[in-house]
Amino acid sequence: MKLTELETMEERVTLLIKTVEPFASRARQHDEDDSFPFENFEDLKAIGYPALTVPKEYGGAGISLLEMLQFQEIIGKADGSTALSIGWHMGIMKHLGENQIWQKETYEAIARDVDQTGALINNAASEPATGSPTRGGKPETFAKEVNNGWVINGRKTFTTLSPILDYFVVSATIDGTDQVGNFLVKRTRDGVRIDETWDSIAMKGTGSHDLVLENVNVNKEDLVEHLTPGKKKATGWLLHIPACYLGIASAAQEYAIQFATSYSPNSIEGTISDLPNVKQKLGEMELKMMESRHFLYGVARKWDVSDAATRDTMGPELGAVKLSVVNKAIEVIDLAMRITGARSLSAKNPLQRYYRDVRAGLHNPPMDDMTIMQLAGKSISEQK
Repeated sequence: MKLTELETMEERVTLLIKTVEPFASRARQHDEDDSFPFENFEDLKAIGYPALTVPKEYGGAGISLLEMLQFQEIIGKADGSTALSIGWHMGIMKHLGENQIWQKETYEAIARDVDQTGALINNAASEPATGSPTRGGKPETFAKEVNNGWVINGRKTFTTLSPILDYFVVSATIDGTDQVGNFLVKRTRDGVRIDETWDSIAMKGTGSHDLVLENVNVNKEDLVEHLTPGKKKATGWLLHIPACYLGIASAAQEYAIQFATSYSPNSIEGTISDLPNVKQKLGEMELKMMESRHFLYGVARKWDVSDAATRDTMGPELGAVKLSVVNKAIEVIDLAMRITGARSLSAKNPLQRYYRDVRAGLHNPPMDDMTIMQLAGKSISEQK
């Protein structure tokens, strides 16, 4: 059964929860082995998950941002690495389909491939010298125009999903100009290779290796977008990032509750969940989770019902959601580890993996300092 064939969100949730159930048990082994969870993505493809954000006219389900984020939280609870990885694909396909940024024929070909084969796409923008593209650094990857198209050379870092991506959207400076463009590069092109550099202690299963392009020839029409420097438009789909970390926090909360309601040292009657200091921590966790869900899903609902003009004003709000949810997720996992005690540091305990994984959220865009500056600018402008 494919998710796109189901009529209600409730049916989709049921199928997705059943599909991702094995992800949690696999996550520990992949973390220990520094391996990529190929089987997770095969399972997601089997139920048509990659096509959910593809517009209906191209065979997808065209789901709302709210529904996408709820699904991403479910996957994040099972395995954060898988959720963050597939989230980039889901968001990019949604963003491109709704805003018609590329030529119709180009996007349609990708969308049909996603629907029919489960093809996956992601941006390749970060570089060793420029850091995060959100900081505005100019790519050192270059595209040179030739008679039959373009030749691209460069190296991209943090290319999430690199082991299985079918398409890379590569940002490159156009040789001899100050212009920067996005180029669609198929994995099958000669000169495309993956350098397995990913050695992070967090989100090990994202396969965020380096993409290396050596004299890669692409067609004229593969220059899919000219990028303009300066202020970037608000992008609701990036909320897949906090949704992922909210899912990880949810897994930690569930573990802490199960532990607290079953652990009964011989020094007390009942379980530690009856102790005031433990109840305090459990209550604080629940409060943070409630606040995060209301903020994340409330802003997602606003995005879904707003027109383009309103969405353009939502940048500070979207950044605030990411900052708040990720930092609260870190706090929730810290509380869960305090409840569980020293055993939370055992290699066999999932909390130590959640702790490492959730810290990665601080380094996903937008960065906290940029969000705070943006919020300051918003408050100042509203007082004028």
